[in-house]
Amino acid sequence: MTITARKASWVLARSAQAAIAAAAVADAFRAAAVRDHYLHRTDVSLHRSGFISMVFVYLTSLAIVLFLVWLARSRRNAQELSPQASLPSRGWTIGAWFIPVVNFFVPRRFVLDIGRASSASWEPKRDTTLVNLWWGAGITHALLVMAGRVAPGSMAFLVVAEALMIAAAVLLGLVIERITALQSAALGATVPAAPLAQA
Repeated sequence: MTITARKASWVLARSAQAAIAAAAVADAFRAAAVRDHYLHRTDVSLHRSGFISMVFVYLTSLAIVLFLVWLARSRRNAQELSPQASLPSRGWTIGAWFIPVVNFFVPRRFVLDIGRASSASWEPKRDTTLVNLWWGAGITHALLVMAGRVAPGSMAFLVVAEALMIAAAVLLGLVIERITALQSAALGATVPAAPLAQA
């Protein structure tokens, strides 16, 4: 009897990484365009900030969808690799991201749980630190964006907030890479070699 294990999806991982990177770059352009319009209100600046903001929304929506699909797939793979692991349900894995306050704490734990269940090669110090750095950069960026609404023309807020956004995107890309690589190696190891044909 052969056991067929699901392969970690590198195509899905790469798509999510690319969309996240594109959304982060678009956010930097959007923030600069919105600041420019705030300081110099013209029809041209309004049109430019509106257009870039629209592109940003589309790219961010795509990045969110691809990331959540990747996360759900990774959770399913982790469940196969570690059936006894305490992992959230598929619905809760995705739903926790959309519940106010809960989404500041719970999704980070879910990503850590999925990573730990993916492979015995998960390194608690290095890999957990990577997840924590990503989460910290993302949360700090969100808080700065909220604080920046008080002073929307502040260049200091813009530079720091967007630097954190780019850092969070890079770190999330590395988190996706690490978990996908661990699952790919673990799932590959669980697939037995095809029997040799008898002469």
